[in-house]
Amino acid sequence: MDLGGIFAALLDVVGSPYHMLLLLIAVPFGMLFGAVPGLGGKLGIVLAIPFVFGMDPLAGAIFLISMHSVVHTGGAIPSILFGVPGTGPDAATVVDGLPMTRKGEAGRAIGAALGASGVGGVIGGLFLLAVLPLLRPVVLAFGPAEFFLLALFGITFIAMLSGDSLSKGLLVGMFGLMLATVNLDPQTGTQRYTFDQLFLWDGIDIITAVLGIFAIPEMLALGAAGGSIAALGKRSATSYGFGGVLQGIGDVFRHWGLTIRTSLIGAFIGMIPGLGGDAASWLCYGHAVQSSKTPERFGSGAVEGVIAPETANNSKEGGSLLPTLFFGVPGSSGMAILLGAFVMLGIQPGPELALTGMDVVWALIWALMIANVLAVVMFFVLAPSFSYLSYVRGSVLIPFVLTLTYLGSYLSHRAWENLVLLTALGVLGYFMKKYDWPRPPFVIGLILGPIVEDSFHKAMALWGPAFLLRRGSLFMLALIAASIGAYVWQLRNKSRGSLA
Repeated sequence: MDLGGIFAALLDVVGSPYHMLLLLIAVPFGMLFGAVPGLGGKLGIVLAIPFVFGMDPLAGAIFLISMHSVVHTGGAIPSILFGVPGTGPDAATVVDGLPMTRKGEAGRAIGAALGASGVGGVIGGLFLLAVLPLLRPVVLAFGPAEFFLLALFGITFIAMLSGDSLSKGLLVGMFGLMLATVNLDPQTGTQRYTFDQLFLWDGIDIITAVLGIFAIPEMLALGAAGGSIAALGKRSATSYGFGGVLQGIGDVFRHWGLTIRTSLIGAFIGMIPGLGGDAASWLCYGHAVQSSKTPERFGSGAVEGVIAPETANNSKEGGSLLPTLFFGVPGSSGMAILLGAFVMLGIQPGPELALTGMDVVWALIWALMIANVLAVVMFFVLAPSFSYLSYVRGSVLIPFVLTLTYLGSYLSHRAWENLVLLTALGVLGYFMKKYDWPRPPFVIGLILGPIVEDSFHKAMALWGPAFLLRRGSLFMLALIAASIGAYVWQLRNKSRGSLA
């Protein structure tokens, strides 16, 4: 590894006032696009392209990667305070972030999200720096068979997120899988359950589904109950102020094992093209539940349920940079747009970059890490004031949040029909919440369904049923078996404890 080139790239970023100024401009813009539901990093990059056109290639690339890498840091704020995911991958943060706000721990939850985002972004970049020379064979070893089984592995986490009723969780997860088939058949191109509606050809919009299942039910429930999201009587040291935020940041380091594991898992998933941030955040959330000694706390305000998805959201950006730059294969949908922007700036991704452009690669990795640190510092100053929003009366808050929700759904695909779908899913989500049906399994099924179907057909076409005997497949099957075994073991211990 060229250590001289790595540290020269670091000096090129931090030693240039111009590059640091671009970082200071890009970071707040990236967080803003993450904090407004429906905007997200993809739209941010598209809107920024005209401004970076004609810039020095490295400067323009630093601006874009810095802005994109902190989107999910901003997306955690509405997820925690209002139950409105700023971006799709932030949906997993809602599951425990919003209950923490209701308990009067908004400051602590925001601090945990900020600390986890910063640590995840830095570890993702360091992970890429450390193992970059070794990753090519690992990435190339993942084919359709491994994708299929990795998605099945994620679906097994439905059991972990089903609360006290596995049957309810499985039914909700299967419903999500069923809705994932609403699209054009990937094999034949024929319409499936679209009812000749053009907006359904690409499938159910993830942003619309997440907002419908999580955001609208919370606002309806708040309107029915009256008052504010957090009860006034629950104000404490962790409700607001720097004390609560610092406690949340401290939680990230108190749970250092989980923080490091989910950061590395997120970075690894980011390396695999086609999985994306949604899969990374839910897989890491499922891992947090599975590895906890007290999984029953999750869903009711466990700080680990905020830490795990937030580390994954930011660390996967470092991982997804590898296939984007060296293979020209975007690691996520946001990286696909970033890939086009790099080409426009004159940076040609591909294997040649490993021979002639490593100085650019090192600089982009350092910019990604520095941007995550800057995002934590900037948001730390504002975080206490954000936590006060959890005490605003519902009559004032609900119209604002619902406006953001419907605007986010429309902006995600510019289809007015999504507003109708959003309302229908919102009503469904409200009744699921009212009658205590778990909602996270729905999102897991909807996100992983297309990956399961597409990878299965490709694997069968290439190897037939023998794809299950590949080395990578056998490893994934062992992981699935271990996951199910761990769940059964937890159930047995729980039943023994209740009998004792």
